[in-house]
Amino acid sequence: MPPISDLTDRAREIFRLVVEGYLASGQPVGSKTLAGAGALNLSPASIRSVLHELEGLGLLAAPHTSAGRLPTEQGLRLFVDGMMQVAEPSAEERAAIERQLSRPGPIEAALTATSAILSELSAAAGVVMVPRREPRLAQLQLVPLSPTRALAVLVGADGGVENRVVELPQGFPPGALEAASNYISAHLGGRTLAEAVRAIRAEIGAGRSALDAASRDLVERGLAVWSADAASRPVLIVRGASNLLDEAALTDLERVRMLLDDLENKQSVAELLETAREADATRIFIGSENRLFALSGSSVIASPYRDRDGRVVGVVGVIGPTRLNYARLVPMVDFTAQSLGKLIG
Repeated sequence: MPPISDLTDRAREIFRLVVEGYLASGQPVGSKTLAGAGALNLSPASIRSVLHELEGLGLLAAPHTSAGRLPTEQGLRLFVDGMMQVAEPSAEERAAIERQLSRPGPIEAALTATSAILSELSAAAGVVMVPRREPRLAQLQLVPLSPTRALAVLVGADGGVENRVVELPQGFPPGALEAASNYISAHLGGRTLAEAVRAIRAEIGAGRSALDAASRDLVERGLAVWSADAASRPVLIVRGASNLLDEAALTDLERVRMLLDDLENKQSVAELLETAREADATRIFIGSENRLFALSGSSVIASPYRDRDGRVVGVVGVIGPTRLNYARLVPMVDFTAQSLGKLIG
């Protein structure tokens, strides 16, 4: 790919107009359209000559169904890296993002709201990769609800509280609830759930615990309900995939179908976003630059978000066709990542 400095001023301006016209409409841009705009003061024949030159450099392509040109993935990369002028999110967009993130509730709700608002503002699919860190725990209390059910109340070291219901066998001795609660809490102090589970099971397995059989059974049940819950939480939240079915998509339904299939494979999308975790700023993947979306010709704009200590805890972004409005969406994704980082704390 030639550096942008190798292009003449005329070629650079025509290339910019073609790319911006394509990103705005999703359609190829022809020489008559460029000449009619009046900004170039060139004849259609002169413009066609430059378009042919840019095509020879691999920056533009001519689809069979149109006399116009559209940027190749190589051309889009050149534009994004060397010519794009980003536009900061408007006050309304910033307010909409912050309003969604300020709603009370668990962090999962905020992450879902984040992907939803990004989808709405970008008219693409919004994605958020959930933080992988586990909270440090302080206490687990088992409270009787009925002869066959108990409420497991988990208290985090940060003061967060979550509840789950545990099923009890018939004839369960009431005293076992308190014994199991005390035993689990004694092993939680500052540990993650995974660390506590390993320590407790190792002690019980080695016969070192003073619990009776009923209390040991309840400890297993209490740990199981939390372990299963944590394992089933998605590492990725995707919202707004239906936005990809816009008017421009109707001319290329097969590509959109492949993209929607790709989005269903959340593990692969999460692996792609993992590559953005170590980036210092927002990353842009265009088309075949990532294997996952190579066939559907889609782009990803992704930014890591950090906690107050500066540690990367997740990734937020948008996924859509290569004609995404990069100049608008790159700073929007970056602003969302910063806002989410403040919320995570």
